[in-house]
Amino acid sequence: MAALTVCEHHRDKFVINLSLKRGSIKALFAAAVLCLVTLASAVTVAAEPSKPSKDTAAELEKRFSQVRPDLSFTVLGEALVPGFYEVQIQGGPVLYVSHDGNYFFDGSLYQVTASQFVDVRDLALIKRRRDLFATRRTDDMIIFKPEGETKAIINVFTDVDCGYCRKLHKEVPELMAMGVEVRYLAYPRAGIDSDSFRKIATAWCAKSPQETLTDIKNGDNVPFNVCSGNPVAEHYRLGGELGVTGTPAIVLMDGTMIPGYQTAKAFAKMFGLK
Repeated sequence: MAALTVCEHHRDKFVINLSLKRGSIKALFAAAVLCLVTLASAVTVAAEPSKPSKDTAAELEKRFSQVRPDLSFTVLGEALVPGFYEVQIQGGPVLYVSHDGNYFFDGSLYQVTASQFVDVRDLALIKRRRDLFATRRTDDMIIFKPEGETKAIINVFTDVDCGYCRKLHKEVPELMAMGVEVRYLAYPRAGIDSDSFRKIATAWCAKSPQETLTDIKNGDNVPFNVCSGNPVAEHYRLGGELGVTGTPAIVLMDGTMIPGYQTAKAFAKMFGLK
């Protein structure tokens, strides 16, 4: 099985050099995450894909909506695979759809060179995440701020029923002590019509959101209180568009996304903090 051996920034792209050594897919992706964190600031993202005509886009969106009227589809533009468009499912994955609309596939799209695999979609999302969180308002997030200087910020898509989200939340006091600001967005993995949604919406609707979120993550029995106008559905939709597929999903201010739990010590090393 191929194992990750070298990670570098090359010709404005992240690349993963492979050699045929014994290893595991899990180790490969763990190393790939470390690669992205280390090198994200050096990325230059390729130009946005060209858009099809409005009539073509509307026809494709209409055709897919007829098959799945419960979903919302948006044509993003030409895919790097010749003859295909990128089509975003609202709150879900990107589909790669043939120009005639008769076929599609989903999943990650990698560019293959002689010795490199490049995740094309993630490169585009890095820029989008960076631009979005540089300007996005924060009044709809639950934020844990350091008492002193904020030295780093992490944006965390979280689910109260996720074991690793609860584990990460226990690291928050140590993160704040190091100067890391934790900004939470809601991402109930079970979907909008679920108890996970109602639990996490209860935190956002509470008079003391920080305290209530902590209580729920600690397993306390907090009665549901889902207020109108809560941002959970919007956070869930946004997470899907930014490539979130599981929780916790941690987005750094440079646009890099780190999937999964990390310790406070790992963040300290990542940000160069003591």
